[in-house]
Amino acid sequence: MSLYTFFGGINTLFIFVSLYGVLSQLKTIWRRKLVEETKRQSTSLLSLNQFTVSFLAYFSFFIYGYSIEPFNHFIVWPRLIAAFLVLTILYELWLDRKNQSTLIVFILAIASLMVGIFGLFYGESFVDEGRYVSTIIILVISVLIAQGYYHQIMLIIKSRGTGAVDLKMSQFILMMDISTIAFALAMGLDNGWPLIVLAVTSAITKLIIMYLFKWVKGCNQQLKAVGD
Repeated sequence: MSLYTFFGGINTLFIFVSLYGVLSQLKTIWRRKLVEETKRQSTSLLSLNQFTVSFLAYFSFFIYGYSIEPFNHFIVWPRLIAAFLVLTILYELWLDRKNQSTLIVFILAIASLMVGIFGLFYGESFVDEGRYVSTIIILVISVLIAQGYYHQIMLIIKSRGTGAVDLKMSQFILMMDISTIAFALAMGLDNGWPLIVLAVTSAITKLIIMYLFKWVKGCNQQLKAVGD
């Protein structure tokens, strides 16, 4: 078994683990919709910016996976499933907030996914162009991930609470990021360097989010101690 196959298999496993994290976030939203106190704020403190960028990250990996030679099944299919799950979160954000920005993002995400799927089945003659475009998208999204999670991080810090933010999602996606870095190194830097840039950026933001859960808990304990 080659390192490519070994780390590709591990990365696929952790991608599916990260999908459980995204599903956990969805369940948190659905659970809040069933509780009277939170049903009108089922997506409280969830950053539209962050989830838009998360969708674009999965989407760009999806395009990149079928644009390189050989076709990378380890990248393509798990990211397609992930993109659909994050699209569902974007739908829930629109249902909860019913504003123009959430509607525009949701519509654009659907349109992008349709174009990407069309390219998967009918874009063989545009493989080089697809790789070039998806590489640019990945690099742009690396910057947007830093910006998007900065927005999520500041929401948590300012409110001193985590709202509907789900810790498991950050934990599982961090595991995926680490395995993606290993897989990208096994692919070789010629093909793997864009994935490394994005995965490292994503991993750093997840570590900060995870730390903030502990920080919020500490703040709440201090407030409780002062109140007592």
